[in-house]
Amino acid sequence: MNTRKFLIKGGTVLTFQKGSLVCDALDVLVEDDKISNIAKNISIPDVEEISADGMIVSPGLIDTHRHLWESAFKGAASNWTLMEYLNGMLGDIAPKMGPLDVYLGNLLGALEAVNSGITTVFDWSHIMNSDEHAEAAIKGLFDSGIRAKFGYGTPGTSVWEWFYESKKPHPINAYDIKKKYFSSENELVTMALAIRGPEYSELEIAKQDILMGRDLDLQISMHIGGGVFGPKYMGVQKLDQLGLLGPDLNFAHGNTLSDADLCLLADYGCTLSITPEMELQMGLGLPVTGKALKHNLTCGLGVDVVTGTSGNLFDQMKTTLQAERAIQNERCYQKGEMLQQLTIQDRDIFKMATIGGAKTLGLEDKIGSLEVGKQADIIMIDVQKLGVAPSHNPVSTMVLYAKEHDVDTVMIAGNILKRGGKMVYQTTDELILECQMNANEIMKQITVSSS
Repeated sequence: MNTRKFLIKGGTVLTFQKGSLVCDALDVLVEDDKISNIAKNISIPDVEEISADGMIVSPGLIDTHRHLWESAFKGAASNWTLMEYLNGMLGDIAPKMGPLDVYLGNLLGALEAVNSGITTVFDWSHIMNSDEHAEAAIKGLFDSGIRAKFGYGTPGTSVWEWFYESKKPHPINAYDIKKKYFSSENELVTMALAIRGPEYSELEIAKQDILMGRDLDLQISMHIGGGVFGPKYMGVQKLDQLGLLGPDLNFAHGNTLSDADLCLLADYGCTLSITPEMELQMGLGLPVTGKALKHNLTCGLGVDVVTGTSGNLFDQMKTTLQAERAIQNERCYQKGEMLQQLTIQDRDIFKMATIGGAKTLGLEDKIGSLEVGKQADIIMIDVQKLGVAPSHNPVSTMVLYAKEHDVDTVMIAGNILKRGGKMVYQTTDELILECQMNANEIMKQITVSSS
């Protein structure tokens, strides 16, 4: 079989390697699904060259927390609090979603992510109303070409039964789903468990769910420290008392966790996914970025829900950076002082969106940086466009200026999914139309039933 080869030539390579930031004019050689060489002036025969002149060549961005099934309902939650979201999205909309709706939402959301330079996503899927719903969600991920962790969650049939101090254990169908679809860790889509945790289920249920995840040998993700739920349930401390903390646990948000909580998570090798825009909107508390980094806690970023914000990670990087700067500046202002130096830098946030995200998902051996032997998950950002040009700092371009329309090329495992600013997937217009029609029908049902 012939080896597929691409030579990305003439770009500015921006990545983290062994903890250090690399920013240099380098060529990148891709053979099949892996990076085989990174050097200056690579020249070999029988290779397809991809010109990266005037572009940043970066690792693909990694979204560590997102509910893809909601992708057809943009704007539905733009003015919702957390409780309104739980009641509206999980209470009203989720029970009316059929398997086809879930498939379309996952496919649309995954393609939307790819279009904006996201090459890996943790799909936290709490719409497992039936096995058919689960299979539809998985198929949407596979059909999109994205790299993903499919977080098998709970049914979206009753928010009261599943998300308010729930007494219901996680569906045991997870065993069948893993056996049927996820026999190998070498596929683009692998499995995780998305559980409620001690803030949304009783503590004994949270314990059972974690033990199920460990029996399945999966990463286990849960929401924690979300607004008043954090101090009310003291989830991290209770999990610690039960001896359940460990490196297989991923926590989303963490806004109202204490320094002691964050220290525990770091000590046990747990990871944290920060989703700043929705946290700020829905009353979860201020993003915990600075405190988490101070405790050397492994952190990634996430979009969370496109029902209330855009689906690109550029906006989350910018919000994360400036929110933490606002927190630090306000702290000084309250003491009658002015901050003399910004202690969180754009490179800290770029790291969270790349190698930090890979570590958060336990995939740092495969992705997150451009290194020989790693998977060829690569994006190219056109820095000659209005809005980012002229670029004097590639890191700030990525964190503060770039948007999805600046993403020229997206490659995942050596497969090109976006090229020359255009998606390779040919039927996005039809997909958007079908999602729109189906979502409209669901919204009509809700309007009729509430009137």
